[in-house]
Amino acid sequence: MNRISHSLAAIGSALLLCAALAACSSPQVSDYAAEQPVLDLRQYFNGTVDAYGIFTDRSGKVIKRFTVVMTCSWQGPADAETGVLDEAFTYSDGSKERRVWTLKRSEGGRYTGTAADVAGEAVGEEKGNAFRWGYTLKLPVDGKVLEVQFDDWMYLMNDKVMLNKAKMSKFGFGLGEVTLSFVKR
Repeated sequence: MNRISHSLAAIGSALLLCAALAACSSPQVSDYAAEQPVLDLRQYFNGTVDAYGIFTDRSGKVIKRFTVVMTCSWQGPADAETGVLDEAFTYSDGSKERRVWTLKRSEGGRYTGTAADVAGEAVGEEKGNAFRWGYTLKLPVDGKVLEVQFDDWMYLMNDKVMLNKAKMSKFGFGLGEVTLSFVKR
């Protein structure tokens, strides 16, 4: 091959690499800024919300089904409100679990949150009809506690229904997904 052929091959390889990397980029919450209806977590998660969900392993097999009854409230001034989301889980095997989130809203639709079984602080942002929430959950598995990362997305469908899909990973490897449907009473 001559120099021109080598240069064209190198340029072609670089373009293919750029295209592959662009295809792998994940969506951002700002991608949904124009979507309707507009989500305001403080309005949606206020009062009682029921949820119905499944946990699937990385092959897509349903491992657990569950329901959640959430009791939600907010206090404080509009620019610094604090919310409490008290979640009561009931799993298909009859086991029960409770998680109480404390959320804090800041400017620009940003939120932070804590819960007893969350390592550190969760960070999230709402734009348009979407909310993206990232956190590390301490999950009990076979007598051990694993710290699992959640990339959690919520999409408001209407004033009563919101869909939620969360990807779970450990060391960057996918473990499974949680899919939920929220229904506001």
